[in-house]
Amino acid sequence: MKSLNAYEKIIGKKQIELIKESAEKIAGKHILNISSTHQGGGVAEILNRFVPLMNSLGIDVGWRILHGTPDFFIITKKFSNALMGERIHFTKNKQRLYLENCERFSSFTHIHHDAVIIHDIQPLPLINFYKKRQPWIWRCHTDISTPTRNVYNYLKGYIQKYDKIVLLSKKFLKKDLKPEQSVMAPSIDPLSMKNKELSEEFIDHYLNKFGIPTDKPIICQVSRFDKWKDHLGVVNIFKEVRKKVDCRLVLIGSMALDDPMGQKMYEELVTYVKSWNSDIIVLNVANDLLVNALQRKAVVVIQKSIKEGFGLTVSEALWKGTPVVASNVGGISDQVVHGKSGYLLNPYDLNGFAEKVTNLIKKEKLRKKMGIYGKEYVKEHFLITTHMLNWINQLDEVFKKEKAK
Repeated sequence: MKSLNAYEKIIGKKQIELIKESAEKIAGKHILNISSTHQGGGVAEILNRFVPLMNSLGIDVGWRILHGTPDFFIITKKFSNALMGERIHFTKNKQRLYLENCERFSSFTHIHHDAVIIHDIQPLPLINFYKKRQPWIWRCHTDISTPTRNVYNYLKGYIQKYDKIVLLSKKFLKKDLKPEQSVMAPSIDPLSMKNKELSEEFIDHYLNKFGIPTDKPIICQVSRFDKWKDHLGVVNIFKEVRKKVDCRLVLIGSMALDDPMGQKMYEELVTYVKSWNSDIIVLNVANDLLVNALQRKAVVVIQKSIKEGFGLTVSEALWKGTPVVASNVGGISDQVVHGKSGYLLNPYDLNGFAEKVTNLIKKEKLRKKMGIYGKEYVKEHFLITTHMLNWINQLDEVFKKEKAK
């Protein structure tokens, strides 16, 4: 396990000392995180790196996984889609199953911590089943800018009971919520298997191991098999690009344990690209080293989300010096600086996507220039060390307000 000192070469000794000094303000505090899965998706990825590092600073940070039935996760996936604007069949039975699952989990989960951080909507109602003795924080990883109103109003009944809400982007701030709201970007770990430096020799060898030829320029999208990631749209962009330059598309993703719809999305994509043989490669595999190698080898990374909470794969690609052509939605637009580290486009502008991708494939000097800028921008804003410092300061503020009550 990496210690904070291991990041000194990346962020400098002064920043390391600042984090350690700040951590003393909440040293010994017992913080509990609750999320719906231990792997698959950005939440689990962040917590897997964040929790051990926080503990190394003398802050007692724990993490528990909400137990849920298949029906529960189908329901919460629908609720999550509704928060992003999709209309769903919203019934009393869905509400009952949602609440009952959380109540059952609470019956064998004791909370005696100094603060509780609830991630996303799956464990959101847990606050109903405890005598509240500490601050509760809701960390929302979803785009809630244009929610379906009836589902949002229902979930708002639970959200209003929290002491604080931490959102991903200023775009998601809500005037109708009583708890204090703040904005904090998530982060990538530059020393993780997914982001650490790799040699060109290793990259080529590893891609070949998974049947990814490197004889043509590669463009790729890394994302869960989810309707909001619009994989079919990426394929259509690729078809336009291929009319002008010879290249290969790689779509790589995996299944999040709390997303029961992923398999269907994957199968639809495989069927759609079947006739393209080796020019389009679809990989359903959870392999951080492979993602790392692919994002480094790609000449362009696409992130064509229709809706997006944040999309950490964007920062991952930029950290590796690869320009990104992405949808101007959600937290993506907080990561890509248009014209400097990549391009932001309307998610339905397929011709615009194709034009920008084609241009970057043809212009190596432009790619290198954007790559340098993008890496520095991620270093300043989206590394796990910045994330740790932000959380330390947020928690210190929460504890001070609790004490003043």
